[in-house]
Amino acid sequence: MDATCRSPRRCRTIRPLSKSAYRRFPVSDWQTAFQACWFLTGPTASGKTRVGLTLAEALDAEIVSLDSMAVYRGMDIGTAKPTDEQRGRVPHHLLDLVDPTDDFSVSQYLEAAADCVTRIRQRGKEVLFVGGTPLYLKALLRGLSHGPPADWDFRREIDEELQAVGLEVLHQRLWQVDPLAAARLHPHDKRRIIRALEVYKLTGRPISHEQLHFDEGLPAERCRVFVLGWPRAALHRRIEQRVDWMFSAGLVAEVQGLLDRFGSLGRTAAQAVGYREVLEQLAGKRTESETAEAVKARTRQFARRQETWFRSLCECRRLEVAADADLERLAPTLLELGRQV
Repeated sequence: MDATCRSPRRCRTIRPLSKSAYRRFPVSDWQTAFQACWFLTGPTASGKTRVGLTLAEALDAEIVSLDSMAVYRGMDIGTAKPTDEQRGRVPHHLLDLVDPTDDFSVSQYLEAAADCVTRIRQRGKEVLFVGGTPLYLKALLRGLSHGPPADWDFRREIDEELQAVGLEVLHQRLWQVDPLAAARLHPHDKRRIIRALEVYKLTGRPISHEQLHFDEGLPAERCRVFVLGWPRAALHRRIEQRVDWMFSAGLVAEVQGLLDRFGSLGRTAAQAVGYREVLEQLAGKRTESETAEAVKARTRQFARRQETWFRSLCECRRLEVAADADLERLAPTLLELGRQV
């Protein structure tokens, strides 16, 4: 499936970047391409869209989505995509690229983002990335370390083993083959533990050795990367309000419509926060009220993981937001900080 840079002025269609092609772009080239961009990120429900719109208007910028789930067509309510009115105020890119049955890799995202940045700058506009996917952010800032492709047979074997022995045993196994990666990964980080074991199985080398170069970032004062930070209790209230809105806006009907159209969702889309829980509801595993509570709990967990990622990136500057803050008033502060770079 091709990825398309969405713009009122129509970016060209670009094909996913192959690994051999990606290797022709040194990390320094990627960093140079994105170095002058602005970035606004933060945990889910932190107000990125509202602040981003005001900041983009002040910058005369176009917005590039930094959200790994917003690339999927038809997944609108659960991802809180910008409305038509908001997209009319400021051009948005990298939304609705592929069907929810498809996979969309980080390298495909980087290629699409690079194409958008080039074309936005050709129009004489600034570039503002807005969204909360930390892996995308890190890849934009530092490049991407390519490992071997996924071994789905191995992953199925691991999933079966997990049912028998649990994740703690796999984490202990990782300590034996790659202690550096094991020390850095949370014992419950299933996806990355499996990937680290997979890379070792396929290459005989620890994944931590491959990633060392990509752990070096620029100091925050040399970057325009801003994180919206909220007091924990205030963020939790915003998450509850967001989830309540999602269900009142028709999230369950949206998911049912996707199932009616596609039969099922792809591996990635089916795991999205909110969508996985509604799929389980539609399968008869819980009531709607139970589903809403499950989505709130998982969203709070997701927000904590996002903030852990942001703290680990030295490029990020955290802007503390008061519980009663007027979000639109944050843009001038960000504008002043960014122009000091």
